[in-house]
Amino acid sequence: MRVDANEFFRQAAVRICGSLDVETAMRDCLEYIKDFIPAQVMDMRIFVPGADVLKPVASVAVDGFDDHGGLIPVTSQGKETPLSLWENMEEVVMVNRPAELPNVRESLRLMGQDGQYDFSILILRLDLQGRRIGDLGIRVRGTDRYLPEHVELLRLLREPFAIAMANALKHQEVVRLKDLLDDDNRFLRTEMRELAGADIVGSDFGLREVMAQVRQVAPLESPVLLLGETGVGKEVLANAIHEFSPRRNGPLIKVNCGAIPDSLIDSELFGHEKGAFTGAAARKRGRFERADGGTIFLDEIGELPPQAQIRLLHVCQRHEIERVGGSEPVPVNIRIVAATHRDLKRMVASGAFREDLWFRLNIFPVSIPPLRERKEDIPALVHHFMESKARELKMRERPVLPPGALERLAGYSWPGNVRELENTVERAMIRSRDGVLVFETPRPEDAVAGADPDMPDEGRFLSLDEADARHIRKAMALSRGRVNGRGGAAELLGLHPNTLRKRMSRLGIPFGRKAAPFKA
Repeated sequence: MRVDANEFFRQAAVRICGSLDVETAMRDCLEYIKDFIPAQVMDMRIFVPGADVLKPVASVAVDGFDDHGGLIPVTSQGKETPLSLWENMEEVVMVNRPAELPNVRESLRLMGQDGQYDFSILILRLDLQGRRIGDLGIRVRGTDRYLPEHVELLRLLREPFAIAMANALKHQEVVRLKDLLDDDNRFLRTEMRELAGADIVGSDFGLREVMAQVRQVAPLESPVLLLGETGVGKEVLANAIHEFSPRRNGPLIKVNCGAIPDSLIDSELFGHEKGAFTGAAARKRGRFERADGGTIFLDEIGELPPQAQIRLLHVCQRHEIERVGGSEPVPVNIRIVAATHRDLKRMVASGAFREDLWFRLNIFPVSIPPLRERKEDIPALVHHFMESKARELKMRERPVLPPGALERLAGYSWPGNVRELENTVERAMIRSRDGVLVFETPRPEDAVAGADPDMPDEGRFLSLDEADARHIRKAMALSRGRVNGRGGAAELLGLHPNTLRKRMSRLGIPFGRKAAPFKA
């Protein structure tokens, strides 16, 4: 069939560039050009110099043609080799009788297709910016199928096919990087769920009621207000609320409201338009826009200046923001989790915090008790921090707690809460000697009076764990450190030996060979 060369080029080029998916584009092109050039298979391949192979980029076939689609070796093994064909290749190579060309026979042999010579092929060399990047092959069953006019038609398509290959390689790289990013995100979400889920230290003891509230409110869309002293773990609970919610696959954007200067807070939270102020060289999305489809965690919300409080109230009421310097509202689909260590009710009474915003945020308040009110969590927290800090500090072996360490830690008031305990454990890990943790002595003004478990204290009411620890230590002293057997501590306390060992481990009381002698 005769065809106008310009029309052929235009129609083929439209199909080659018609899709980002190179196989779709090649299939459309093959369906078109087979009416003018005999073709049942189209292969696009890139040359990999270090491996001396032609690697498939894409391959399509029609009319039931079985395509091998594998690597084509071009290793030099003499004068007549596949590499010599590649190096000395013309713009278009026409092969009507493969059996008569030694280099083609060698290529087929290396591909495991020795003796399969019943085909004809056109090979189009692909160059881009003066550099050879690969080739395009068109094949059909039978020998002597191609004519010089077929060569000239295919030659017209060198540039479109080279551009298509370059775009295909870039597209594949973008897809690969996206897959890597998705995989990283899945991994990080899994890690966060482990940290924010059942593994929250204290969820079965001091934080049991708090976690019940978190699980109750997390599946809903209501705002949550986390209340508690600095260092109690408000950010960890914000993570948990997000990960237990239907928004878990969306972003979790965290904002420390007290760390942003007043002059920048509107721009940081709500974004700005180009030219909105000096230095605004381009449009910038704010934190609320970045949280679209997910959760925004506003830590230290009591530090927001009055103007930002007004704009936040607008977001709560209308679910839209307005960029600084903008005139059009921008809808946002977000859930707000706020946190503060301040008494917002008192701030409302003094006029430092807007009453209407307080009512919007205070729908479901969650109060997190300070560490001094949940000392039963201290042993689990200490062991958790010892594990995590050992990994961070790349310690081969985890240090052990010295006798009585947990009792002394439980006797301290912990004004800095969990964060102070974490720092204390890290310092002790760094200063550990001979595999034993070295804890600093708590400051007298911050310690609870009578914290030493071996010292009588009639002026303070002991917690249940403290009383248990003191009673167990007395039993161990009477039994001279023996847990089992007649006259052992388990018999004295009326407990099964295994039950006593578990309780001693939880309370941090050493036993066995590593235990120091107990004093009566």
